[in-house]
Amino acid sequence: MDSKSLSHVDENGKARMVDVSRKPRVRRTARAAGKILLAPGTIALVRENQVAKGDVLAVARLAGIMGAKRTSELIPLCHNVEIEHVEVSLALVGDGIEIEARSTCTDKTGIEMEALTAVVVAALAVWDMCKAVDRDMRIQDIRLLEKTKEEAE
Repeated sequence: MDSKSLSHVDENGKARMVDVSRKPRVRRTARAAGKILLAPGTIALVRENQVAKGDVLAVARLAGIMGAKRTSELIPLCHNVEIEHVEVSLALVGDGIEIEARSTCTDKTGIEMEALTAVVVAALAVWDMCKAVDRDMRIQDIRLLEKTKEEAE
């Protein structure tokens, strides 16, 4: 891949932060999703709120929101955007928990990294909550579903 097509690489091939200083602030949204696979017994414990550490879904939801708010501290070249809203939803399904995050900002650059981070951190919180009873969990299919940008007026 040509380094000119990578926005975080300069003309010498070195990592750099993208200069967004001349870009207008516009409303941006992003949706991301992922899944954590769990054993049937673990799913039953989560459903019945019987995991020893507490309410897995509530903790994971809050962890995802907190993760989104800390994204620029975790990803070295990620801009610190002013997050206006983050929503994390978790749904028990036949083989695990599906996670979706939606994030919104009005800023000079996108908010997809925050949505993706929310999903990953929520999945890691589920892992932490359930690791004593399930050693075969698997986090998978983390992906960006959608990102939008309203054109400047």
